[in-house]
Parts: sequence; C-alpha cells; structure tokens
Amino acid sequence: MEPSFKLDGKIALVTGASRGIGEAIARTLAAYGAHVIVSSRKQDACETIAADIRNNGGKAEAIACHVGEMAQIEAVFAAIEARHGRLDILVNNAATNPYFGHIVDTDLGAFQKTVDVNIRGYFFSCSLGAKLMAKNSGGSIINVASINAVVPGAKQGIYSITKGAIVTMTKAFANECAPMGVRVNALLPGLTDTKFAAALVHDEEMRKPMLSRIALDRVAQPNEMAGAVLYLASDAASYTTGVCLNVDGGFLAG
Repeated sequence: MEPSFKLDGKIALVTGASRGIGEAIARTLAAYGAHVIVSSRKQDACETIAADIRNNGGKAEAIACHVGEMAQIEAVFAAIEARHGRLDILVNNAATNPYFGHIVDTDLGAFQKTVDVNIRGYFFSCSLGAKLMAKNSGGSIINVASINAVVPGAKQGIYSITKGAIVTMTKAFANECAPMGVRVNALLPGLTDTKFAAALVHDEEMRKPMLSRIALDRVAQPNEMAGAVLYLASDAASYTTGVCLNVDGGFLAG
C-alpha cells in the first residue's frame, strides 16, 4: 500500500496559526483535506486566515487561545470536543521570545513568560490533546521546537532552554502516549523568514554567521516547514513517533 498524506475527515488544531510557520502549516493541512482550527491570541487574526482557507475551498474555523493562559488552553480543547467530538492532529506552534540579550541579564518577567508559553503551554496542550485523541482512534501531535534546542542561539538563552525542554517533552509524551494510539513528534525549524525571527533574518551581523553554517546557504520560507508537518500528521508517518525532525538547510549537519 502506498503511503497516504490525505487528511480527509481529520480535525486539526494549529496554535500560533495567524502568521508565519503556523499559518503555512494550517494552509497545508487544509489543502490536504483536514478541517483546520486556526488558533492564536487574537480572534480577528485567526478568522482572517480561516476565512481565506474557506474561500480557497478548504475547511477551517477560528478559535482564539493564548497558550500562556491555562484557562484559555482548557477552553479551546473543551470547545473542540463540544463542536467536533474529536481531535486528530495537534500542532503546538505558538511560542514567545520576549527577551534578546545576555543570558545573565534575563529578568524574572521574561523568564516566566517564556516558560509559561513555551513549556507550560505545550505541556498541557499535549496532555489535553492526547486525552481527547485517545477517546477516538488516536492521533498525531507535532511540537514545533527549534534548532536552538540543539545549539543555543546567541542572546536567546531562555528561549533556547525552553525549546530544548520541548524536545525532551516530545520524547516523554511519545513513550507514554503510544499505548493510547497517539504519536508525538517534533519539528526543529532552522532560520526562517518570519516576523518572529525578523531580528535575526534582517540583521546583517546576525544573519551572516548563521548563513555560513547553513549548507543550503539561504533562509527558509515558512511553507518549507509545512511539508514535514504534513508527513508527521498523516498516515504516511504511522510508524513514526518520538522523532525530532530537523528542517534547517543543513545547519545541524555542520
């Protein structure tokens, strides 16, 4: 039997989906047949993307959620269960990086915000998502981490630490959720041209040394991350769990 990337009938939640990598992932999952729930902090931004997906023949709706707020995380999964009775795909992509500077100067506010969104938010989204998936036939969770999980980025200490935690979290959930029929994997994007990474992409002094380590010698576009997520979300990856997939142009190969 040929591997299938079709997602017809699948319900997918993508956080941080109003722009950048999350938007590209949401559009790709919809293009392959999933009903996509577009989520980020602002409802109007989510609805703009969901409406455009629908206008192009896809299935999508918008549900706002700030993954740094536990009550909002619980509310979005409750809403999905009430509306659809199931969840098949969860892409944890929403993240924050409020501090850029020397690690020893990280203040408590920036530390706590980064941990709350990037670790606590992912952890409880994985937990609630896996429980909902297990009520049906299982599903697939994809956590968007970063190459910073492997090689901490300059002046991005606490952000890099949280991304490293996501890698370990992915493996822990993969091990314990496999009997529930839930696969859990991670995507590690390299330098990508998004608003989130604008400080790196558009700063010559920051970009040049990074490009020197990237075998493909260029910055990625957001849609170049979506194919890997499609694979991990689909039945083509039915025997794939606990994997951390680098999509970095060869950065970590050097």
